[in-house]
Amino acid sequence: MSRSLALIAVLAATPLHAQTVLADLAEIDRAVVQFTGKPQGAPGGAALPVDRRLRLSVCRVPLALDWYGARRDTVQVSCPMPGGWKLYVPLAGGGGQAPAAAPVIARGDAISVMVSGDGFAVSQPGEALESGAEGAWIKVRTLAPGAPALRARVIRPGLVGIDLP
Repeated sequence: MSRSLALIAVLAATPLHAQTVLADLAEIDRAVVQFTGKPQGAPGGAALPVDRRLRLSVCRVPLALDWYGARRDTVQVSCPMPGGWKLYVPLAGGGGQAPAAAPVIARGDAISVMVSGDGFAVSQPGEALESGAEGAWIKVRTLAPGAPALRARVIRPGLVGIDLP
């Protein structure tokens, strides 16, 4: 009984942020710089640092980095352990790996927003808030009243997609 009271006292005295172990987002930024070989903000490097509002669990194994998409304009960073996480880091200047493709969706176009996951796919009408070529990530909004802007990948003319894990 006294041992459990001592544990409760220690936890109560420990600040909440010390009790929750989160991933070092600056470490993810450094891993992307090392993977691309380009500094952040330079063509071919990360366009921006990883969003500091993210609350990712600490990864107890080495991070896995790979190119995402045929144009090599995004780096996929994942924690390859059970219950791990995955995020995508867009590169500045399209990664410098392929010539810029012509946009297939223009700002203001009527589009379909498809959300898909393991065993399901749903779509809803929306509007493109940015122009983009196939494979590019653009801002879109569904036609629901008060709908927030979302980021989706251009699949083909008139269709964008969001993949859920």
